[in-house]
Amino acid sequence: MNGSEKEKKCIARRNRRIVFFSFFLVLCYLVVAGKAFHLQVFQDERLSLRASGEYSRRIEMREKRGTIYDANSRELAVSTGVVSIGARPDRIQDKAKAAAVLSKTLDLKRERVLGKLNSGKPFVWIQRNASPARAETVNREIDRGLELINTYSRVYPHKDLAAQVLGFSGVDGNGLEGIEYYYDDYLRGNVRQWTVVKDALGRIFHRSGSAEQGGEGKNLILTIDANIQYTTEEALKKSVLKFNADSGIAVVMEPETGAVRAIAHYPSFNPNAFARFQKETWRNRAVTDEFEPGSTLKIFLAAAAMESGLYGPNTMVDCENGVYAIDTFTITDSRPHEELSLREVIKYSSNIGAVKIARAIGPKTLYDALSDFGFGEKTGIGLPGETPGRLRHYRNWREVDNATIAFGQGITVSAVQLTAAVSAIANQGALMKPRIVEKVTNPDGSLHKRFEPEVLRRVVSSDTAEKLKHIMHAATEPDGTGARAAPEGYRVCGKTGTAQILNSRGTYEDSEYNAVFAGFAPVDSPELAVLVVVRNPKVGHYGGMVAAPAFAEIVSGSFNYMDIPPVVAEQGDIKREKEGA
Repeated sequence: MNGSEKEKKCIARRNRRIVFFSFFLVLCYLVVAGKAFHLQVFQDERLSLRASGEYSRRIEMREKRGTIYDANSRELAVSTGVVSIGARPDRIQDKAKAAAVLSKTLDLKRERVLGKLNSGKPFVWIQRNASPARAETVNREIDRGLELINTYSRVYPHKDLAAQVLGFSGVDGNGLEGIEYYYDDYLRGNVRQWTVVKDALGRIFHRSGSAEQGGEGKNLILTIDANIQYTTEEALKKSVLKFNADSGIAVVMEPETGAVRAIAHYPSFNPNAFARFQKETWRNRAVTDEFEPGSTLKIFLAAAAMESGLYGPNTMVDCENGVYAIDTFTITDSRPHEELSLREVIKYSSNIGAVKIARAIGPKTLYDALSDFGFGEKTGIGLPGETPGRLRHYRNWREVDNATIAFGQGITVSAVQLTAAVSAIANQGALMKPRIVEKVTNPDGSLHKRFEPEVLRRVVSSDTAEKLKHIMHAATEPDGTGARAAPEGYRVCGKTGTAQILNSRGTYEDSEYNAVFAGFAPVDSPELAVLVVVRNPKVGHYGGMVAAPAFAEIVSGSFNYMDIPPVVAEQGDIKREKEGA
């Protein structure tokens, strides 16, 4: 083969290679062009949304939640500025270093933070409601991948004070318990939305707000007085601990207006860290729980008896010397009595005397009176989970039911309900609707809504109410069952109750007790009505022993704060009370 032929063959091979590579390049170009056409024409919307998600984000945040104040404008719940710290792990190059910085600055466990950063999720929360100073520190040390969102955190400056009344709100700014939940529509701020656009390093270079800006939440001014609340909580705590009880409830109400000045519970909880406490402690049991009132119900039996016209304070009742049978049931008194006046039946808390009076006036009269005082219906106080208690219609009563209800068994009440009923006697027979909120104000302090005192109805005449005051005062005299309820220098009205708690078998055998005292003071011009309920005290269980001293301490401490001076009654005044009405 000569040189020319070899040259021709080389040229032919080269041309074939050129053609092959040209064809390959054209094919690649066609593939790329086809892919570009597919992406631009068929995938445009999806990819645009994906790109937008990478570099822009829509953020929602609630405006500042309204403040809750006590009756004297002291802050009980406030919202403070905080920063929620989130992260986009795919933008953080050195995750181990970032986890070390975040855990050290924010007091978090390093392993947990690193686990979040290695989770593979596009976005994770590192810490909600961090302090602005800490947020600034981590943002300075970690140059990319973090997202800081300014928001608000709920703070309860007095910690466990009135905790069950206030309740608490969650990290998203929604009320979850108590007043925070019930009045959430007033308190919560509106949602504000905006869009932020970031560059490849995650730096914001454009922010656009929503056209409709949000507004801060409204404020609540409660009827609760922080000083009276504290006094009540301390007295209740002392009683529960002293008598080794399971728990306790106390309510303080202004009879003339229905304004609730205190609702105390023990044990309590700290709403700043509510998750650390048992859910059982969150509940406002003064509103949600019902119990048998025991002998405190004899007050209302006496009211029904006097309103019927069949009895006066001095009408005598045969108390059968301490033992009385109804059908197959035997009613007994703690101390035997032969004859007692209506006044003395209440003073010495005679069950037999109460049963005799109830039988004389009849089931309908007793039922109507109890219904008028608000038993069997919700008070409308404006707190979540309120129970109406239980008062069966008198047509469903047996003879023994009429008897046991007379001394507070077979009927259940709430603490707020019982306090409101006692307040009606202090208020000359007018039943007021209990109030926990005084008014709602706008963020600028202007009035939005006021909750005025509301008379529900007249339950007894003013004359009957006045007679009941003197009867209840007699129960707190030195020889009465409620003697320990009278603080030095003050004349008070009240009634003890020692109520058995139904056991799991639905009987009273080997049962526990509620020690109860309900009353008001001073006698002549009642300023406060107070109820104390101590559940299952292990050291003694009588209401006069366990609950009455707490009542005295609440009255004394509250009156000292309210500048109501003590007045020592003259013996002649007491004698006239015994002989009058």
